[in-house]
Amino acid sequence: MKKLLGILSLFLLVFVITALQNPKFIEPYSMETLQVKIGLFGILGIGAALVIMTGGIDLSIGSIVGLTGTLVTFLLQEKDFSPGSAILLAIALCSFLGLAHGLLITKLKLQPFVVTLCGLLIYRGAGRWIAGTRSLGFGEHLEGLTKIISTEIPFPIPIFGKSYDIPSSFLILLTLTVVFSLFLHGTIYGRYLQAIGRNEQAAQYSGIRTDRMKILAYVLCSTLASIGGVLLAIDANSVQAASFGNFYELYAIAAAVLGGFALTGGEGLIVGVLLGTAVLRLLFKASNFLGISDDLEFALVGIVLLIGAVVDEVAKRAVTRLRRRREADS
Repeated sequence: MKKLLGILSLFLLVFVITALQNPKFIEPYSMETLQVKIGLFGILGIGAALVIMTGGIDLSIGSIVGLTGTLVTFLLQEKDFSPGSAILLAIALCSFLGLAHGLLITKLKLQPFVVTLCGLLIYRGAGRWIAGTRSLGFGEHLEGLTKIISTEIPFPIPIFGKSYDIPSSFLILLTLTVVFSLFLHGTIYGRYLQAIGRNEQAAQYSGIRTDRMKILAYVLCSTLASIGGVLLAIDANSVQAASFGNFYELYAIAAAVLGGFALTGGEGLIVGVLLGTAVLRLLFKASNFLGISDDLEFALVGIVLLIGAVVDEVAKRAVTRLRRRREADS
């Protein structure tokens, strides 16, 4: 809980400083676009968090986003699929890819880093093979699909004397946050995932089918990445297979780590992913309003990841020292 309060405090600090430096930052359009980005990238962060909870990692998230966007637009433009069938086929394919990751990791005992790194390269190459160097869009289907992420609920705030709206993409993230919070922290299967991250061998001895649970984590991660890929493609209205989704796995991992998920596994709250994503997207948007170059975007991600890792390690050492002192006193 202390981590969440710290993240929330950081968010409020950056928000207030940016608003004071540039009042246009709190205009309704600016706030709505910020919520859209938080919603879209937060979905990827939840998927990454589920894998990290088991002590694993998924480096293929960005490539799955790119493959999903490429496949959906290709099926719509070149194969005359309906939007619903194209989206369902792409999501089903990516869920199968997550299953393949889990099987390779659990049955062949390959390292998650190696498996998902190979996936990153394979899926990016597959997307480029499907679409080549073309930029694909949704064409006549765009208007209907755009409503998925742009439908807004009025939310007037009398303090500013303006009417702010909540985009549906942000509501989707809130819904997924509630669903996966209940799953991870309110069901036996969620506790199994946490147990695997804390001590996989002990989890096995206690009767937990660790392989099945790890496979489930990778399937959910790939499925959420594909859902995020569809929504991100609709938001962009143009998919270039060679670049769409590049480095998005870093955003997802950074959001999870910043939100309190330990890279060693077994610790974290889903609501922390929401806050971590909000801080990341706020930093990117604030840098634009404060005149900071976009070229520093990846540097910001790296700094956030480093800070998260350092804080996590310092906290663990502090807890270990405190436990030893209590044991010595007793």
